[in-house]
Amino acid sequence: MPRNKAIVIGSGFGGLSAAIRLGARGYDVEVIEKLDKPGGRAYVYEQDGFTFDAGPTIVTAPFLLEELWALAGSKLEDDIDLREITPYYRIRFDDGTHFDYSGDAEAMRQEVAKFSPEDLEGYEEFLVVSRRVYGVGFDELLYVSFDKFRTMLKVLPDLVRVQFFRSVHGLVAKYIKHPKLRMVFSFHPLLVGGNPFTTTSVYTLIQHLERAHGVHFAMGGTGVLIKGLANLIEKQGGSLRLNAPVAQITVENGRATGVELESGEHIPADVVVSNADSAATYKYLLSRTRKKRWTDRKLYRAKYSMSLFVWYFGTNRRYEDVDHHMILLSERYRELLVDIFDRKILAKDFSLYLHRPTATDTSLAPDGCDAFYVLSPVPNQKSCIDWKEQAEPYRQAISQYLSETVLPDLEDHVVTSRMLTPDDFGDRLSSVNGAAFGLQPILLQTAWFRPHNVSEEVDGLYLVGAGTHPGAGMPGVISSAKVLDEVVPDPA
Repeated sequence: MPRNKAIVIGSGFGGLSAAIRLGARGYDVEVIEKLDKPGGRAYVYEQDGFTFDAGPTIVTAPFLLEELWALAGSKLEDDIDLREITPYYRIRFDDGTHFDYSGDAEAMRQEVAKFSPEDLEGYEEFLVVSRRVYGVGFDELLYVSFDKFRTMLKVLPDLVRVQFFRSVHGLVAKYIKHPKLRMVFSFHPLLVGGNPFTTTSVYTLIQHLERAHGVHFAMGGTGVLIKGLANLIEKQGGSLRLNAPVAQITVENGRATGVELESGEHIPADVVVSNADSAATYKYLLSRTRKKRWTDRKLYRAKYSMSLFVWYFGTNRRYEDVDHHMILLSERYRELLVDIFDRKILAKDFSLYLHRPTATDTSLAPDGCDAFYVLSPVPNQKSCIDWKEQAEPYRQAISQYLSETVLPDLEDHVVTSRMLTPDDFGDRLSSVNGAAFGLQPILLQTAWFRPHNVSEEVDGLYLVGAGTHPGAGMPGVISSAKVLDEVVPDPA
């Protein structure tokens, strides 16, 4: 008997995870991908002997991956070599001091005391709060579909109990007084597209998530995980079609019936799952469908995440004293975030995430070389910055700063280089406003207020990925696919 057909638009972590889950339930799954390789934001660039992960580099919830491998009858450890990184991050301040952020409880106490011994008690209290938030936000709500408002009402008391109405920085500041330590324990929302001063405090669960499960790196790069997930889909009998941009989700009598490719080909389906940017799904892929909630007007007025400028580069020498993950913070913290999120101007200073995977895996670069990427949060395309003009000067400014701080004589040693700007997020990755993480994780764009995993506009359409519940970040997008187990009916 023919199996029910499910189409998944997009092959990011959310889309691939959705395909595996649907395949395990008996659907005939086809993943449709616009680019020439799977991955979406987790695309891989290879040039001049160097391998660069385009986006995600941090694995904080290995058990979510283990579950996907198990659904396909395999074991994660047979295919993937995950290594825990220590420290998780070295956080460098503008004055040259640094905080080594790790999962070692005593080492963390020593790092806190190095800056402010009087904050030790508040730090311990904050850890208790983070664990409590994790118990609600991760254990209870991560896999819940918020397609009904009564679900939101049901969990509201728990959310109030963990002070979800505060911002991340606001909750941190309640327990920790030293300004540098407040930066250390509030920067995490930037990893998922949020401003620490406006992102709901539910995201303080990340501290406990990292502490409980560690920060890991997949040997061979994040792209190895993408390849592994794609192989699981094929093992289940599913397929992945590349170089096939979707033009429209086809709808008849209010129900999704498949997709129409830009080539004009129509692929029918019983179930359609969109791993495309949620705003783009409603604005572009359903442009022929009249919408009740996610209208163009509402999408225009929504709050979008910042975008990113990313410089990928390889050097002909190794920088052995540079950690795998390093965060370099500007002297301005709140003021810089205002420039990025609110004023939408390209400031002269920047805070950076420097990724040196060859600190852990030397196979990602030729012998004696290092592979890097440096990421700078920047305004999204609503800023109207001309990146054709600004990209190279901005790269040069970052290069000079790195040369003066942690990578001496950098420009003399760069042997390969490429850049990613907000225009790439907007054009290549089809993200509305070039937002790197879709909608911001502010209070009124979280849970029920976010685009639902069950489309409010079209029956038979489901959403996964950063723009729906629970949100951005590898654990979030993988978990969005787990929500489908609750809301997608079993195949006939």
